[in-house]
Amino acid sequence: MKEVTVTAPVNIAVIKYWGKRNVKLNLPTNSSLSVTLSQDHMCSKTTVSVDDSYDTDSLFLNDEQNEIGGRLSNVLAAFRSLTEDASLKDAKVKITSTNNFPTAAGLASSASGFAALVFALGKVFVPTYNNSQLSTIARQGSGSACRSLFGGFVAWEKGESEDGTDSSAVEVAPKSHWDDLDALICVVSANKKAVASTAGMQRTVETSPYLMHRAEQVVPQRMADITDAIKNKDFDKFADITMRDSNSFHATCLDTHPPIFYLTDVSRLIIGVVHALNEAAGRAVAAYTFDAGPNAVLYVQRKDKDLVLSIVNDLFGPCEGAQGASHSTLLHEAKIDVDLTNFKHANGLSRIIQTTIGDGPRVV
Repeated sequence: MKEVTVTAPVNIAVIKYWGKRNVKLNLPTNSSLSVTLSQDHMCSKTTVSVDDSYDTDSLFLNDEQNEIGGRLSNVLAAFRSLTEDASLKDAKVKITSTNNFPTAAGLASSASGFAALVFALGKVFVPTYNNSQLSTIARQGSGSACRSLFGGFVAWEKGESEDGTDSSAVEVAPKSHWDDLDALICVVSANKKAVASTAGMQRTVETSPYLMHRAEQVVPQRMADITDAIKNKDFDKFADITMRDSNSFHATCLDTHPPIFYLTDVSRLIIGVVHALNEAAGRAVAAYTFDAGPNAVLYVQRKDKDLVLSIVNDLFGPCEGAQGASHSTLLHEAKIDVDLTNFKHANGLSRIIQTTIGDGPRVV
């Protein structure tokens, strides 16, 4: 029997991936860039075992047995074709995976899940492969999963080759590069989203004229600009690009026919709070980004974390573990004059996850 257990992190894109130019290979219409979050707070944990006694492949996700669908079948087939161990070519595997955060709710659970799976399978089937090589396989399961093979700041280059060999993830900067950047995950809803990402992307590709304009005219410059902001640790520039690209992505969803609505009233109130706060402060105190779901990820510098945490908890909570000084007190201490009471929506958040930049997958 061969067995390995690993964990892999969540990554949240600041330049969004949306749309595929090749559905089978999960080749994106545009490059993207993400921040890897700490596995101490959010991760997928996966065990892969291979045993002669298994007569079929099996998958258990969050303690429930699941069917092994096309994307997972493709990933398994890729590893079986790559292994140099003849005994593994036809071996059956048992996969057990759990998430310690909501699944299919727009919090990148498929990215961390497939990254953990591919990292674990790699240790069994092709132990000589590095993470860049594994990222091209992870991409075939879930596009964003390729970015969760690395820590820190990660770019997924869309590539030009039709076979996808140059569509892989690379580290832009390690987590140690910007060690005072934190994230607050504001969970508006843990429910499964109405339109899954894969289906939503395909509908957008088929119906949105704006999608290709975004991919060809908007994203390339933003990739260069945000890479520059990260390397210079320029939070004002980082925040501006992050928020603009989140809005651009959701505009693409609205340009889809029929339109896709991932944001809720609470999501939009959080957007309003961030802009009002930043304007009053005369600088970027926080930056929001939303993946394909209603849940906000707020990037903050550590010096501002308690202030922003207090604001979102007072306005949209209360959430367990987020209590502290009132936001009015902290705003006064920071000499920021702004009234945010018009944005209040009690019990708008079910949970606030406080986290920071993290590393890549780990063998447990």
